Amino acid sequence: MDLGLNSKVVLITGGSKGIGLACARAFAKEGAKVAIVSRDPANLARAREQLKGEGLNVHLTRADLHEPHSAADIVEEVTTAVGPIDVLINSAGAARRYDPESLDADAFRATMEAKYFPYIYPQQEVLRRMAERAKAGGEPGTIVNIIGMGGKIASDIHIAGGAANAALMLATVGLAHYYARYGIRINAINPGSTLTERVEEALKLEASQHGIGTDEALARGQAKVPLGRFAKPEEIADVALFLASRRASYVTGAIVPMDGGSAPLI
Repeated sequence: MDLGLNSKVVLITGGSKGIGLACARAFAKEGAKVAIVSRDPANLARAREQLKGEGLNVHLTRADLHEPHSAADIVEEVTTAVGPIDVLINSAGAARRYDPESLDADAFRATMEAKYFPYIYPQQEVLRRMAERAKAGGEPGTIVNIIGMGGKIASDIHIAGGAANAALMLATVGLAHYYARYGIRINAINPGSTLTERVEEALKLEASQHGIGTDEALARGQAKVPLGRFAKPEEIADVALFLASRRASYVTGAIVPMDGGSAPLI
């Protein structure tokens, strides 16, 4: 199936590991021109070597997306070095887990700065440029925000992060409604537990709370999933590919759950 992604310029935030890296690999295999952003030089170097070993080349950019000017700078850099951005995949930012009794105003504020704004800042800069291009008769672009089921289902250890996820879902749907007039599509994916480094933190906290080992916490977690296991990063990347492609040309404002059937919500 031709997804129409060959030679498209794809910017992936948080692209040096986990779901972001899986997306970088998937888009590069489709022939896209991929740029990945991370604030960790070691993770970027490791990602480059992994992808290079698979015959895939990507543009690397180190930046901290907690500041709006940093987002503007990386979008300008990628546009100059690779080309105008056709696809933005937002996968940067990880919300720390907290025991509910340790939550305070500072924890909520830190969580929004860690998860919400690293999505919003690059998205707004990319949207501005995509809209300008579309108004001038150019091809509109598309955005996929990889958010998380924590914004739909409250978890005791993920209340602050879940609040940030819920805010990102609303922003996704609201902006999709507005920018559809320019042909720009914005969608989101809500992964459940996925086998990445991020899930290890949650498993450690879960294990600590219940006085068990992390292997037991993993087994218990997977047993709760109707499909019987946690997701693989590559499975999330496959859906991101579809949503970014011309095969999803009439899909915008969608929030796609990927939790193995754990939350039977409409």
